[in-house]
Amino acid sequence: MKEFAYARAGDADEAASLIAERPDATYLGGGTNLVDLMKLGVTGPGLLIDVSRLPYNRIEHRDDGSVLIGATVRNGALAGDPGIRERFPLLSQALLAGASGQLRTVATVGGNLLQRTRCGYFQDVTKPCNKREPGSGCPAIQGAHRDLAVLGTSDHCVASHPSDMAVALVALDAVAHLRSVDGGSRTVPVAELYLLPGDTPHRETVLDHGDLITAVELPAPPPGARMRYRKVRDRWSYAFALVSAATAVSVAEDGSLRDVRIALGGVAPRPWRARIAEERLRGGRPDEDTLREAAGAELAEARPLPDNAFKVDLAVDLIVAGVRDLVARKDRA
Repeated sequence: MKEFAYARAGDADEAASLIAERPDATYLGGGTNLVDLMKLGVTGPGLLIDVSRLPYNRIEHRDDGSVLIGATVRNGALAGDPGIRERFPLLSQALLAGASGQLRTVATVGGNLLQRTRCGYFQDVTKPCNKREPGSGCPAIQGAHRDLAVLGTSDHCVASHPSDMAVALVALDAVAHLRSVDGGSRTVPVAELYLLPGDTPHRETVLDHGDLITAVELPAPPPGARMRYRKVRDRWSYAFALVSAATAVSVAEDGSLRDVRIALGGVAPRPWRARIAEERLRGGRPDEDTLREAAGAELAEARPLPDNAFKVDLAVDLIVAGVRDLVARKDRA
């Protein structure tokens, strides 16, 4: 591991001051991904600025039904929060589907959003990787790509995004609150936080150097919303998604879909909001043919590789099953 310095920020101003002076500095939350990458030699920050003790560790349930989740809230605490489990169950389900109990007690909300791909070529510094070293190539395209992306890829990168929590947040129309090094603040929808690889796969988010995620805000769910997170993986626990689907629906009295939100994981370089499928389903009655047509339209632009082509059909099946099963349920959880 490359030698590095460590500093614990007492407040947000100190964190911003420290990182502004060092282009090789980065923030440290729980460190469950960053430290692993440092050990592998994938990244080597010269200064780690510990922000895990900044006062962003509260979950605030508001009277209007929205929730403000501090960026240093631990994943385990968020998954177990009674209000989240009651009104945003797919978020709790997504968190519990990820990592392990031990990691969830350490990992933070902000850090989870910024975890990096588990593509084997990215993590192996003996191999070329455009994400790690721009212009070096993407051996995954001709090599081991079974677990990688089929949507939003480019000729330069086919890596998939690893977060379960981010998929749920995208389906819930969550917004990230950011603080810049000059003390300014802005908000970015979580769906727009991530960049597709294009010809610059090393640029993964819209964040500038020193931007700090301070919170994630969830708007109130639609009245009568029913939601669920489903994850297909190679083993029951401690495995990343082959394909996952976060689905939330609101059903009108006549059985039509008043509202539908779908986000997919494991299939793209970012959590994939299924806008095409949503548009085709919203306002209609979700019979099997309609569901399959809408899901198929969402996956029509997929660019599968030989060993991950199965993900296209699997994603279609998850969209269909997710909406169909929620429509059939009488409760919202």
